Amino acid sequence: MVCTLKGKRKLERKNKFIFDVDGTLTPSRQAIDKKFAVWFKSFCQSNDVYLVTGSDRPKTIEQIGETIYNSCKRVYNCNGNDVWEKDVNVRTNEWVLPEDAHEWLSIQLTESAFRIRTGLHFEHRPGMVNFSIVGRNANPEERKEYFEFDTLHNERNLIASAFNKLFPNIKATVGGETGIDISPVGTDKAQIIRDFDSEDTKYFFGDRMDKDGNDYPLAQVVNHTRAVKSWQQTKEYLQFFQESGIAE
Repeated sequence: MVCTLKGKRKLERKNKFIFDVDGTLTPSRQAIDKKFAVWFKSFCQSNDVYLVTGSDRPKTIEQIGETIYNSCKRVYNCNGNDVWEKDVNVRTNEWVLPEDAHEWLSIQLTESAFRIRTGLHFEHRPGMVNFSIVGRNANPEERKEYFEFDTLHNERNLIASAFNKLFPNIKATVGGETGIDISPVGTDKAQIIRDFDSEDTKYFFGDRMDKDGNDYPLAQVVNHTRAVKSWQQTKEYLQFFQESGIAE
């Protein structure tokens, strides 16, 4: 792995609010609700907010808008492998999926009982690869159909578990409705904790905190976690935090 470092500093001490994006601030792969966007932008301007998502920078901006993106203290794209402060790239990790791992995943793609294929089954991002049986080009209806199939058959968890046994130096975790995030061990979402002071109080919101989910590693190393299933639930927690003085 090659790491391009353009700046490194500890973040000033204060309550830190860290958010996943898909399923936490927006519906999976969709734009943020317009009314919630106005409310959340105000929250970002009054608090120390950080995003950590498996998506790349262009997709994240497409979902939440450039105003919210730039209102965050820092955005950790690609599970923390591509880090931004507004339009400044803080650091980027580069990595290539080994050929034998690629071949094994290709076999799973061929053998899956789910038959819809939309293309872009391997999406290469800084420091990671997102693997999807249905494909990243799936429309919302196709994504929903695969998510229902996966919920019934547990396909992604089974693939991730088998992959992790075969390739111990690489980690596969389930993220969003259709994907599996794959990156070298030690470069999952938990890696962002190095940027925070150990005495910071950190609140992390995510929708995949189950053991095979891509929010799980970070959930193990922060002070407080809130597992959510929608942006509405996230907003309810934040309003409670404001009422109780935890957030402004």
